Amino acid sequence: MTDKNRMITILFFTWILFQGGELFADNLSCLVCHGSLKGDYITQQGVRTSLHVDGEKYSSSVHGDLECTFCHLTYKDNPHESIDEDLDEDIKAISQEIQKKSRTDPIAQAACIQCHNEIYLQVKQSVHGKNIFEKRENDAALCLDCHGSPHEIVSISDPLNKSENTPSPVTYGQIVTTCGRCHEKKSVSLKYGFSTQIIKRYNESFHGKKYHLGGKNLPVCTTCHGWHDIRSHNDPEATVYGENKIALCGQCHKGANSKFVAAITHKPVGKDNPIPYYAERGLILLTFCVISGCALHILLQIFASIRDALRIRRRMTK
Repeated sequence: MTDKNRMITILFFTWILFQGGELFADNLSCLVCHGSLKGDYITQQGVRTSLHVDGEKYSSSVHGDLECTFCHLTYKDNPHESIDEDLDEDIKAISQEIQKKSRTDPIAQAACIQCHNEIYLQVKQSVHGKNIFEKRENDAALCLDCHGSPHEIVSISDPLNKSENTPSPVTYGQIVTTCGRCHEKKSVSLKYGFSTQIIKRYNESFHGKKYHLGGKNLPVCTTCHGWHDIRSHNDPEATVYGENKIALCGQCHKGANSKFVAAITHKPVGKDNPIPYYAERGLILLTFCVISGCALHILLQIFASIRDALRIRRRMTK
């Protein structure tokens, strides 16, 4: 092929690429650039973000069959031209409510309601959602904080990503670590008044120890607190509120009562958490007494042996 023919061919396919409106909406045309982009990009709002999209991970994700513009509603084709049509009012309203939380592309994150409308309503009523939608905070959990990048979300029933064996952050084996990313932060705990030892206390519990040893069907964060509709422990509708814990624990522990559920808590050991507090001190006292008793017994035995030996020697010398 001559240089002239080669150039004509390149120009022809380039023309097709730029003229084919529907073709541009296809993921492949987006991944031509976004699959090769590396490093971070700072937006006009000063937000550092990555423009790279791993095509292999995206194709094996739960969203792999969706076109990019299904979520990125403000982009129509390449180059990125703003669409003229008005956005859905619900999506527009949500995007405005989460602007402080999702500073990169709030419309794309609000677009989740197109498929997950009921879940989004649950999230809005949760303790996390109220912090975002009502209080306009940016440190509460929303979709991507738990599920990860929207381009790499793996089904919870398929815990391993086919491309790099990356486990889903919300599977049974990962959920405790995922929740701990926020609940172990000192800045977050001080702001909202909960202990930084929540995950530590769980790991020290019978449930936590057996879980980390590979046990199955054990209570994890979502087992007791729920998923998208997590409520504050002060909310009467919360599964962990007051007497509601009896029914919750009773699902596994038949006959659970108020005294039983009082022993299950994330509070650090202290006087406001009396059962483990006094049990710990009782065990310490018991251990001290046993060791002291053994030591005293040994010393008395040594004393008695020396005394008897001296008595025998005296008798023999007489």
